[in-house]
Amino acid sequence: MAEIRVQHLRKAFGDFVAVQDSNFVVEDGEFFVMLGPSGCGKTTTLRMIAGLELPTGGQILLGGDDVTMLRARERDIAFVFQLFALYPHMNVRKNIGFPLLAQGMPSAEIRSRVEETAKLLRIDHLLNKSVSGLAGGDRQRVALGRAIVRRPKCFLMDEPLGTLDTEFRDLMVHELRELHNRIHATTVYVTHDQMEAMSMADKIAVMNHGVIEQFGSPREIYDRPATMFVADFIGSPPMNFLGFGGGLAKGTKEIVVQGAKVTVPEVREDIAPADMALGIRPEHIRFDDASKLRGAIYGTEYLGTTQIVAVETADGIIKARVPAEIRLNAGDHVGLALNSARLSLFDKDSGRAVRTAIHDTASQGRAQHG
Repeated sequence: MAEIRVQHLRKAFGDFVAVQDSNFVVEDGEFFVMLGPSGCGKTTTLRMIAGLELPTGGQILLGGDDVTMLRARERDIAFVFQLFALYPHMNVRKNIGFPLLAQGMPSAEIRSRVEETAKLLRIDHLLNKSVSGLAGGDRQRVALGRAIVRRPKCFLMDEPLGTLDTEFRDLMVHELRELHNRIHATTVYVTHDQMEAMSMADKIAVMNHGVIEQFGSPREIYDRPATMFVADFIGSPPMNFLGFGGGLAKGTKEIVVQGAKVTVPEVREDIAPADMALGIRPEHIRFDDASKLRGAIYGTEYLGTTQIVAVETADGIIKARVPAEIRLNAGDHVGLALNSARLSLFDKDSGRAVRTAIHDTASQGRAQHG
């Protein structure tokens, strides 16, 4: 396996810039996910790493070697697509072994590798079955097997679970993570599904309009979003945003939101933005009758052990995730208390996060444990 290093990567189609100055490193053996909405540039980035698209600018290094202008077949990379592209006239054994046959590998070695790969994917009992009669999950395992059997430097996967129904998709998410833990393959995985990304990734790059908005671990991205887009895209429900007057001085530790004083992490920027928003995730809000931040229950969504409660306030709807045993009725008036240790501050004009004491503490922690 090998490290992938992308430096100042850019791709333009005429006047349209699909990928803008992308920089990231996928460590050897890491499961790296590119996450974002349709059209954000994640698949284009993947195709450039694969050699299926040539970049307009920038560099791609694979295992330290510059592969930017190499053809796909010269890169020793395996690509798994959303559409399985299996050969319907071949059985499972021949489908998995086909790449090795094309390389001219001896039949005895092909047989050994195919059987080893099939056992790894738990489809060895299907080797003599026709692929046309397989269920979606098994067809995807065959497609994965055809990639794994080659033993490439890295795996690239473009929405590989996109055509599966919910049951098979949830199962395959678990199996892909388990498979990665066994073979430790350098993997770049593209998806628009945040649940897939958060449950599988070692590192995530969140993309929007061709730009990487944030790069980090799932926990870093969820707890400390770098932009309002990331905060809104990650989380179900997403982060709440509450407006307040900006222009905070360096060292500010308290703001007023809808008449309620809210303690915030100390601002560490010399000049804070003039127009700001406070961000808080639903699970970091609790009900408190003494709070001046108040609203009326607009609706609830029961989720078993918890419930999502929509509260209509003077600043719009705020959603809180609270224990299911709390009895609530539409129209009830409640006070909302915000967990000050879990707040984020954003510049509403640029969308970027404002640096606070929490960001500095997190950076120190990463340096100590990196």
